[in-house]
Amino acid sequence: MPNIASAKKRVRSNAKKTNVNTLVISSMRTAIKKFEKEVKAENKEAASTNYNIAIQRIDKAMSSGKIHKNKAARLKSRLTKMKNAM
Repeated sequence: MPNIASAKKRVRSNAKKTNVNTLVISSMRTAIKKFEKEVKAENKEAASTNYNIAIQRIDKAMSSGKIHKNKAARLKSRLTKMKNAM
C-alpha cells in the first residue's frame, strides 16, 4: 500500500478507470454476442437492431482507445459479412 498521498490517489483513480474500461469492453462483447445469437436464429429484425448497437459499441471502444482501430475494423467487417449472408 502506498504511503505518499499522490500514490494513494493514483491507486483510487486507476481502480475507477479499470471499472469504466471493463464496462465498455464487456458491453461491446455482449452486443456482439447478442447479434451473433440473432443471426444464428435467423431473426432479421432483431439482428438488424443488434447489429447497429454492436457497431456503436465497437466505435465507442475504438474512439476512447480501449481497442485498436484495426481490431474495430475487423470486428465490424465480420459482423457486416454475417448480416449480409442472412
